[in-house]
Amino acid sequence: MNNNFIRYIIFWLSQALSQLGSSMTAFALVLWAYTRSGSAMTVSLMSFFNYVPYIIVSLFAGAFVDNHSKKKIMLVSDSIAAFCSLVMLALSAADGLQIWHIYLINFTIGFMNAFQGPASSVAIGKIVPKEKLAQVSGMNSFSGNLVTVLTPVLAAALFAVGGLKLILVIDLCSFVFAFLILLLVLRIPEDVQQKQARKSVFDGCAEGFRYLYGNRGILMIIITMALLNFFSRLTYENILSPMILARSGNNSVALGVVNAVIGIGGIIGGIIVSTGKVKGNSVKMIYVSALFSFLFGDVMMGVGRNTIAWSFAGLAASLPIAFINAGQMMILYKYVPDKMQGRIFAVRNALQYSTIPAGILLGGFLADYVFEPFMKTEKSFAQMLHRIVGMGTGSGMAVMFLCTGLFGAIFSFISYRQKVIRNLDTE
Repeated sequence: MNNNFIRYIIFWLSQALSQLGSSMTAFALVLWAYTRSGSAMTVSLMSFFNYVPYIIVSLFAGAFVDNHSKKKIMLVSDSIAAFCSLVMLALSAADGLQIWHIYLINFTIGFMNAFQGPASSVAIGKIVPKEKLAQVSGMNSFSGNLVTVLTPVLAAALFAVGGLKLILVIDLCSFVFAFLILLLVLRIPEDVQQKQARKSVFDGCAEGFRYLYGNRGILMIIITMALLNFFSRLTYENILSPMILARSGNNSVALGVVNAVIGIGGIIGGIIVSTGKVKGNSVKMIYVSALFSFLFGDVMMGVGRNTIAWSFAGLAASLPIAFINAGQMMILYKYVPDKMQGRIFAVRNALQYSTIPAGILLGGFLADYVFEPFMKTEKSFAQMLHRIVGMGTGSGMAVMFLCTGLFGAIFSFISYRQKVIRNLDTE
């Protein structure tokens, strides 16, 4: 086995551990903030302040990443994120932590992730053999979803024992371990002769957009993924928890089971992809998987009325995600030149995730002020929808799942039929 690939596996394991630590911190902060404010919007704003700087800075981070050491960028970005955790620990220990502190810290972390994300993506392309890129995507999906399964259980238990401070200490310890692995074990070749003259961040952003404008197939994939992210954030990653709690009589066990199954679905998908046996049409892999996820995940979640139905829906929604990510990764590494990857990944991140903040805020607004009130009326259309999704609190959010499922599936099919996208697998 390639020595660089072995080093990457060690690095991947350390990053998975670090991701678990940071995810437990994020989960604990949600518990901490919600118990003090009692506001769902407070929790939404925590995600909002993390995504906005990430999206804006990603537009200009690519040229910097292409012209500097990827390893140093990752080390500095991770160190600043760890410093933010240290600040929260100090404030929490002094009983001085406020919600606005979390907004500011999330803003800082989002800013640094705009550099860390593309640097990590470029590094993978440099150290992982091309034939193993799909496996790496599966490994990442596996670890990410394993973290999704473990985070609520471990964070809730640790939060009950030692509160936020204990989880922050564990987060910092996991960072130190991952930092040392990155510093001492992982070797990332830097193509010095390809480094270009220093340019402004605006030049790098413009070059990234020019490349995508000249490669319409890749640009169209990024745009369609942005719109699919919007549909996803309207419901699954936004109002899923409120809907299940509302329709189950605030049954936290039901919510925990559904979240665990969603994580397990991602793990299964990641294992399948990481075997390296997933071959064939990358474009088809992306859009057929997305169609399946929306049609059987969102729609079933909307019509479901118990934990078993919601669990099947969660499995159907999450398992295809690994295939979507793998297909996109294979196309990007196939067509984007090495010297342009930092700029393209940065611009891709900005475009593809730009719809997420809007989805987060709009989903909450539609649930509270449009769909839930509408489903409480006596209008004939509302009565018809009652036969499909049921009645009572949460039925409006269930209708939202029906809408995103149908629109997402239709949009996935239309996107797959676009010739400019399908040509990527015939060139």
